[in-house]
Amino acid sequence: MYPTLVRIGSFEITTFGVMVAVAALVGVRMFGRELSRSGLPATGVDAALAGVFGGLAGAKLLWSIEHAGEAPFLSLLLSRGGMSWFGGFLGGVGTAIVMMRARGLPLLATIAAATPALAVGHALGRIGCFLVGDDYGRPSNLPWAVAFPKGIPPVTVPVHPTQLYEAAALALVAWALMRWRRAGVSDHVVLGRYLVMAGAVRFGIEFIRVNTRLVGPLTLAHLVSLGLCLVGVAVITTDVGQGTVRRSRRGRGHGRKG
Repeated sequence: MYPTLVRIGSFEITTFGVMVAVAALVGVRMFGRELSRSGLPATGVDAALAGVFGGLAGAKLLWSIEHAGEAPFLSLLLSRGGMSWFGGFLGGVGTAIVMMRARGLPLLATIAAATPALAVGHALGRIGCFLVGDDYGRPSNLPWAVAFPKGIPPVTVPVHPTQLYEAAALALVAWALMRWRRAGVSDHVVLGRYLVMAGAVRFGIEFIRVNTRLVGPLTLAHLVSLGLCLVGVAVITTDVGQGTVRRSRRGRGHGRKG
């Protein structure tokens, strides 16, 4: 674990911060290429950039709220780790949608085009969490278990590196999303599948993460993940319903011609 790359006095550059920056750069680059490939306006990149800042603010703010009472709120906001993916997702997507509307972009098509970049950026961010020792799992005897003596909080016994589990799963999600987009799968289905898969990945991993349980064995992340899955299913179902209506209309049109 290498939490700090450079320290000059009280100023430090953390591996987490570097990985977040890399995730933002790679994500924006991927999104720009997907916009071009899909024939969507290049101004969508403006929404992505706004989403990066909104996501960072949302991720840090929600994490600080969740851990309020453990330390002074300002200290939590300025700590070297500790970011909520759900806060980042909501803050980033919400900010990006506002910018998309301001630029007159087609919302569904633009968000669907962003899904591979979102998955890749999320995966890179999780690698940053691993390097800084944040969001790890429960104690484990597996050969790849890792201790984080300088983690957040420190842990000296080997634990599940759940950050890497999630990063690997998200890399597969990104690969699948890119294949579906190249195959011409509808925007509804691509977006819905992304929400279902991202929610399912976190829901499963959350069982071995160290986190506060709210309802029986379930954490807040469990509940939000379940909500994402349900929204994703609803988005896919909407596309299925619209397809049925389109086929029905075509059938009636053929009947009139006969």
